[in-house]
Amino acid sequence: MKLSELKYLSAYLLPLCAFIGIWKLDLFTFLTPVVTFVLIPIIEFFTPENKANLAENERLEKNKKLFFDVLLYLNLPIVFGILSYAFYTFQQQDLSTFESFGLIFSVGIILGSNGINVAHELGHREHRAAKWTAKLLLLPSFYAHFTLEHNYGHHMHVSTPKDPATARYKESLYAFWFRSTFRQYVNAWKLQMKLIKMNSISFVSIKNEMLVNTFLQLTYILIVYFLFGFIIGLYAIFMGIIGFLLLESINYIEHYGLLREKRKSGRFYPVKEIHSWNSNHLLGRILLYELTRHSDHHYRASKKYQILDYYESSPELPYGYPTSIVLALIPNLWFKVMNKKIPSEMKEFYKLYYSK
Repeated sequence: MKLSELKYLSAYLLPLCAFIGIWKLDLFTFLTPVVTFVLIPIIEFFTPENKANLAENERLEKNKKLFFDVLLYLNLPIVFGILSYAFYTFQQQDLSTFESFGLIFSVGIILGSNGINVAHELGHREHRAAKWTAKLLLLPSFYAHFTLEHNYGHHMHVSTPKDPATARYKESLYAFWFRSTFRQYVNAWKLQMKLIKMNSISFVSIKNEMLVNTFLQLTYILIVYFLFGFIIGLYAIFMGIIGFLLLESINYIEHYGLLREKRKSGRFYPVKEIHSWNSNHLLGRILLYELTRHSDHHYRASKKYQILDYYESSPELPYGYPTSIVLALIPNLWFKVMNKKIPSEMKEFYKLYYSK
């Protein structure tokens, strides 16, 4: 094991912060959001980007190492451990409104960063253990439909008007949250119904993934309700909302304003490395398991996070993902920084596609 490979242990930094917040309470309940959206952006501002790619022999070696997979699977007990500890603390401690809000926000961030983000990586793997781990990690955020829509909807239609997870030019983050969240869920059901028809299976079937997802999510929230009570059940829902809004904020910055050109036939040209915003700020890369090298992920979705490459032709965010999310929360500032970075031809595509 090379020392440089241990850097991915840093992805457990945010769960550690959440654990400290639940344990110490008081001001520490806000440790996770402060580290995520204040400390990390400051560190990234003063540290250089890392654009280096692996040599071919290193890529082959790292692709086979079990260590990188184990790091992903460990997030399952970590996420549910943090959740359980938070629920227990809510039940046993007389928390102030300030502390309760801090813990809800902190755990919600973990559900997004170490839950949905890891589920995104594992959801592209073929073996059953990976797919079920992804499904379980998505449960607390009520986003179990994500894998189906993401793999068969987003990856097919990314950077086109058909994709709800592609943010439109001059669309605010808040408008995008509503549009993307609801349309992705509807699209997931449409995809499921097509699969049911195509494979001639019954609607009430274990093969109806959306039905199974709905059952698992209802079971999860009912378990929380019966074990911890109605109020903590509501807290669990709020945590889940924060978790999937963090995901949607990442979706927003990943493809904002980037569109593919249409062929004369009316079909879109294939996805290229120019259709995703990337960031090479090292800390953000590690914390999100290289999600910030998003262009290469779309080029080859099954490629493991530890071997994703950087392309010089890919558009780059001026800041890391955490900083970019903060920027996106202030729409006028986001537009001022980002709109001038969008290629002029893509602005023309926007006028052409959305003027109809």
